[in-house]
Amino acid sequence: MDWDELHLVQLLARHGSLSAAARALGTTQPTLSRRLDAFEQKTQQKLFERQTNGLVPTAACLSILSALEQMEEAALTVERRLAAQDDALAGNITVTSLDWPGDYLLAPILTKFATAHPGAIHLLNDGRRFNLSRRDADIAFRFGSFDQSDTVERKVADIRYGLFAMQAYLDRFGHPSAKGGSSNHAIVELAEVPVRVSLSTWLKDLLPDARVMLRANSIRSQLSAVETGAALATLPHFLAAGRDGLVSVDLGVAAPVLSLKLGVHQETRNLPRVRKLIDFVVSEFAGLRPKLNPPS
Repeated sequence: MDWDELHLVQLLARHGSLSAAARALGTTQPTLSRRLDAFEQKTQQKLFERQTNGLVPTAACLSILSALEQMEEAALTVERRLAAQDDALAGNITVTSLDWPGDYLLAPILTKFATAHPGAIHLLNDGRRFNLSRRDADIAFRFGSFDQSDTVERKVADIRYGLFAMQAYLDRFGHPSAKGGSSNHAIVELAEVPVRVSLSTWLKDLLPDARVMLRANSIRSQLSAVETGAALATLPHFLAAGRDGLVSVDLGVAAPVLSLKLGVHQETRNLPRVRKLIDFVVSEFAGLRPKLNPPS
């Protein structure tokens, strides 16, 4: 047996289906199916029951999964430690982020870095939590803390949010009040991950009677909806302030501030190219501080 065969079993168990594993590996479902068939024939063991809703591990498969997890962690440790010996400043770096910070903050910063340094930077804007231990990414940016014990995190920015509407909306429906009378107002709500739940909670507490007109899973969608002049939304000042016709609605209460944090695996952070990029990003965010967290 080689590690690729055993790793396939582990990945199929982790993802739960051939199609999901194929997407993760960048291959096709028939290819993985053939590889699984060949491995089961080689070992004379049925490892998965193939059902309409995915793969169900058999008792034989379940009996080896913990050992496969240990093998994977050992292999990843070897890979990370060998990579840590690479003192070259050139090389690929994979960065992950949420939607709007990746699009509007990190993309310009990373491009500026790449113009002066060799190698390619891959920016993945995705709400999924990439596993830094498995080197799904080298650096990750998130709101809230990282839950992996082998990840080193650092706050790079405090980002202030606020309530925004088009002036045409306020002319039509009036200025909302935090003390009541919000039933004639409509809001666009963010379908949030747990670390950002404070944004929707803040708005609901302020305008409890307002109608939720739309739930969107990205700040960009919220911004586009608000610019139609039909609703209010909680938006980052960095994006909303200064856009034509869009105004900040002051309700006399403190606006939410979210901390954007950088995470890197403890064995990856000392790679020279990764260290250099981290230092550059932190410096660039320091220069953006007045725009990201203006006085309330």
